[in-house]
Amino acid sequence: MRHRVSVLISILLMVGLLVAACAPTQAPAPAGQPTPVVVEKIVEKIVEKPVEKIVEKPVVVEKIVEKEVVREVPKAPATVTVYSGRSKSLVGPILEQASKDTGIEVRVRYGDTAQLAAAILEEGKRTPADVFFAQDAGALGAISKAGMFTRLPDRISNLVDAKFRSPKGEWVGVSGRARVVVYNTQALKPSDLPESVYGFTDPKWKGKIGWAPTNASLQAFVTAMRKLDGEVKARQWLDGIKANSPKKYNNNTSIVQAVAAGEIHVGFVNHYYLFAEMKQKGDIAARNYYPKKGDVGALMNVAGAGVINVSQNKEAAERFIEYLLSTSAQQYFTKETFEYPMLKSVPTHPDILSLSQIEVPNIDLSNLDDLDGTLKLLRDLGIL
Repeated sequence: MRHRVSVLISILLMVGLLVAACAPTQAPAPAGQPTPVVVEKIVEKIVEKPVEKIVEKPVVVEKIVEKEVVREVPKAPATVTVYSGRSKSLVGPILEQASKDTGIEVRVRYGDTAQLAAAILEEGKRTPADVFFAQDAGALGAISKAGMFTRLPDRISNLVDAKFRSPKGEWVGVSGRARVVVYNTQALKPSDLPESVYGFTDPKWKGKIGWAPTNASLQAFVTAMRKLDGEVKARQWLDGIKANSPKKYNNNTSIVQAVAAGEIHVGFVNHYYLFAEMKQKGDIAARNYYPKKGDVGALMNVAGAGVINVSQNKEAAERFIEYLLSTSAQQYFTKETFEYPMLKSVPTHPDILSLSQIEVPNIDLSNLDDLDGTLKLLRDLGIL
């Protein structure tokens, strides 16, 4: 019996020691009271860690799913369809560069400016054109008059001097082209040339003149003459030139080549064709002459662009036109096509007479929209 009591006492002492070892350091409980709090804390510690891990797992999964949901799919590049009245040889390189620099896919339909303007008017709301890039302001005016341009943002219009853009903000000049008289340097000196283009109706110029009546730039020039000097005077000039048996050519380049070769002594062209010819052949026997005193013969026309009002890609179309007025694009027109820049910050080609030295006539280029009237006059006189 005594042995059993000793064993029981030993067991109780061991349990007590174990409980004491597991208990945290704290003030001893009052004598004779149990310690259930110690047992509860042990249970909490056992349960606590697994609960936190279970809660963490769905959070990590949600974040992974969330990242997968918001991942963006690459957008297709914006596309702009351009009806260009400017030839591929002149503007093809800068349009390709525009596509590379802006990321816009530029699709181009090249053609005669007047024919493309007529196509846009005929297609109306069905036209696929987003941008009309015209050789002259007259064609731009015709599209504007038909209500088929949308207004450009001020940030674009304000880049260009008011003389070279639409008063309604519907198109802007992209490059300038001065009308000149190209003359053969072996046959003539500048002093031999009249101050006004009207002087070429003198019979002494018979058989010595070249022109291109079917060319849009000459037709725009005749339109300007009608607007500045009236229908009667324009008709008289055309009659006078016709009486002097001018030689007809298909384009300005052919006229410059004929002048340099001595086939004719003078021709009515845009200024930059001479420099394009000299770039290919070196010095030739031809130079440009600018009529004086604000004569219509020194008209400064522009190649320009506007956004068609039914375009589904207006934002990209605007960005495209804005690019044509960027410094790099303007330098292209100055250096490669020998045209006048529209940005004042870009200098004119050093071989070309600066704008400040040209006595340009005062005319609103937006009024050069009556191409039909000019064509009718040319047909009435048997010139076309």
